Amino acid sequence: MIETLLHVALLLALPPLSLGVINKVKAFFAGRNGPPLLQVYFDLWKLLRKGAVYSRTTSWVFRAGPIIGLATTLAAGLLVPLTGAAAPLAFGGDVIAFAYLLGLGRFFTMAAALDTGSSFEGMGASREATFSSLAEPALFLALAIVCIPAGAFSLTEALRALPWADWGAARPVYFIAAATLFVVLLAECSRIPVDDPNTHLELTMVHEVMVLDHSGPDLAFIVYGGAVKLFVFGALLVQLLVPVSTLDLLPGAAAMVGGQLALAALVGGVESVMARLRLVRVPQFLIGASVIATIGVAILLYRGHA
Repeated sequence: MIETLLHVALLLALPPLSLGVINKVKAFFAGRNGPPLLQVYFDLWKLLRKGAVYSRTTSWVFRAGPIIGLATTLAAGLLVPLTGAAAPLAFGGDVIAFAYLLGLGRFFTMAAALDTGSSFEGMGASREATFSSLAEPALFLALAIVCIPAGAFSLTEALRALPWADWGAARPVYFIAAATLFVVLLAECSRIPVDDPNTHLELTMVHEVMVLDHSGPDLAFIVYGGAVKLFVFGALLVQLLVPVSTLDLLPGAAAMVGGQLALAALVGGVESVMARLRLVRVPQFLIGASVIATIGVAILLYRGHA
């Protein structure tokens, strides 16, 4: 019971802090003070207190999009262990459920954008569908690298079976998986160099253009859902690089929090020193991640048969 409560507390409370760290790091690189570290929490509270405006051309799909998007992301977060304990909803095959819960949320976000009848939002949904279809193979290949050695298709069991005793040069495939997951994180969470969550340039908008018509609590759900998705992908990446699963409950939670903050700082640094890729280059970027992950799977299978 304590493990579950701690997991839920981390999943609900920490995601906006990661966005705050990213904004602070970007402000540091730009020579500014930037917004307060907790500004995202204040923004979410302000949006929740406002009313929502709905076009007469929209249907229930538009209203359901933000809710289902947030619900599926939180459900996916319950499948990923955040401490040394098992994930609350861990079961055999949950690695597949994890990917497709995120896919379901993405589908309803795109459907809500299309429901407005705006060709502008339809353009963003089209781009989102293209990029996500290219990021999904990279995600599954990275998860395969994690699951194959354990012989299990549960994230909890696979992460617990990571060979920390012979880490490093003896296990380069896990660094390949970590690099691939980082690319997927940038793509799925609409971060530079794939997308810019702060852009307002019509020809380059992807995620932001899909949520232009949302307001009030609906927009709060979208912003918070994006923060949770970043936190969930970050949890997988931290588990690959930090032996969280080998620690007790509280030390594991502390390691996860520290790893998430470090990852947020890394994302902020990447966004500060890189420009957005041209839209025609994004597919090459994502396909490259899949190719690297394929090499990792091939190395893993070759060693298994050697």
